[in-house]
Amino acid sequence: MSVEFSYTANLQWTSTTESTPTIARIAHLLSVAQRINVRFFTSALFFSLFKVAFSAAIETRAVNAVTIDVVNAQLAPDGFERSTVVANGQFPGPAITAFKGQTLEVTVNNKLTDASMRRSTALNLDGIFFHTDNVYEEAEPFVNACPIAPESSYTYTVPLGSQAGTFWYHSELSVQYVDGFRGPLIIYDPEDPHNSLYDVDDKSTIVELADWWQNSSLPLMAGYEATGIVPVSDTGLVNGAGRFNGGPEVPWSIINVVQGKRYRLRIINESARNVFTVSIDNHNLTIIEADGELTEPLTVQKFEMFAGQRYSAVLNADQPVDNYWFNAPFVGGSPARNPHQNTTLSRAIIRYAGAPIADPTALMTSGPADGALIEADLRPLVPTPVSEPDMTLNLDFEVVAGKAIWNINNVSFLPEKVPTLERVLGGAFQPGDFNATENVIVLPANATIDVVFPPTEDDDAHPLHLHGMNFQVIKSMSSPVNNTVNPIRRDTIAVGGSGTTIRFSTNNPGPWFFHCHIYWHKQAGLATVMLADPVTVQTAVHPSKAWEALCPAYNALPEELQ
Repeated sequence: MSVEFSYTANLQWTSTTESTPTIARIAHLLSVAQRINVRFFTSALFFSLFKVAFSAAIETRAVNAVTIDVVNAQLAPDGFERSTVVANGQFPGPAITAFKGQTLEVTVNNKLTDASMRRSTALNLDGIFFHTDNVYEEAEPFVNACPIAPESSYTYTVPLGSQAGTFWYHSELSVQYVDGFRGPLIIYDPEDPHNSLYDVDDKSTIVELADWWQNSSLPLMAGYEATGIVPVSDTGLVNGAGRFNGGPEVPWSIINVVQGKRYRLRIINESARNVFTVSIDNHNLTIIEADGELTEPLTVQKFEMFAGQRYSAVLNADQPVDNYWFNAPFVGGSPARNPHQNTTLSRAIIRYAGAPIADPTALMTSGPADGALIEADLRPLVPTPVSEPDMTLNLDFEVVAGKAIWNINNVSFLPEKVPTLERVLGGAFQPGDFNATENVIVLPANATIDVVFPPTEDDDAHPLHLHGMNFQVIKSMSSPVNNTVNPIRRDTIAVGGSGTTIRFSTNNPGPWFFHCHIYWHKQAGLATVMLADPVTVQTAVHPSKAWEALCPAYNALPEELQ
């Protein structure tokens, strides 16, 4: 923990203790001060001194070390107590905060003991870019690495480079994060081009949405495999709290605001299935970021979030002092399959300073009928060049009726015991070097790839997520129009309806997992491996001794410990 500063608009500050990096807090102070008409020499001196302090802070915090103890804990986020798999004993997990340009060193200590759930684990930093030289740290089980065995540790070393924005972390092993191993990851940028649009951006403005099951993932997965019916969640949670039909009145999460201030809400859909629709009674929301990429400001009344997606939305606290509902109704299977489910109970409270400590007097609703975000209307703040595609992949999805099997182009992904990366380093580089069920698509070096998902009548849109990099959204399912002028970039895109097209480059060699972020579908085979330029991988990747020890340790475990 470090001593940091919180600020007010008149540049008063008080000492606080929290995990947001000191450098990010100093940067926020500077950005607020720069929005004030400074006319005095003392203020100029203040800026000079703080810039010196800022430079020193960034120099001394080049490496940001984080420790996660993955443990079993008895928790009851919706009032029903159950054993969980969580980071540092809490749900959601503690916020990992960092600064643009730092290197994250995340040490994961596997302390799992509960035999009713998976006891190995693996960490995914969702949305973080990886590069060829550290592709082995990407940690996708049996694609980039092997899981971490019980009573073992592993340190992931991840340079953040120029990335900034809203991300999250979770277990990547099977559907283990259903049991609770998930939390936010925020990278602050002191020179954020949007910093004039908001006054507050700290841990209090992180909003985590999650689906929650009162049963653990192993029996839920067994039920799915036996019937082909994806488990329906009991509850929707906002910042780790929610209610279900017939359950106790768990206190709502509170998001505190002060009238007249503007708040950058970093909203993360950490669900394994559910699609949430976000709105706040009597308030608009201005979108400024999607999946770690800045967008031109776009004001809406509500927006839909698929599993794995993130948005930054500016809330202007410009209404009378009162309590207002933060609405997060969701869809995720038929509520008839789980009588606990009540989507109107997925919510929180926006509480203005000075408002009574009470629920809003307004009725609970699903939010406004109109004013929804149309994804295709989003534009990047800084457009990236759009190249013509060198190759087009058409990916068709199909489910096997009555079974937990999803196919992409007639292949259901099944991981091999030896990770894809290890086999590439051992000489594999052609499609025939991999089993068909691995669904490895070998891509040429430095090519531009279009991936086209045709229109579908499937009721569920699938949020497809690409590891290691992101992509341009050439066609969103929200519009019939192809945008080859100024498409947004993101790493998780909804596929379904009128069809979707994305475009990315293979200038980042490596095996990159591409999968549905409905984790039940991922486990059922809705995934592929985009293997970019494997020949370069063979010469450029040099894994650590710690990485090389993961697979022998995991493979030596009895099945019940894997």
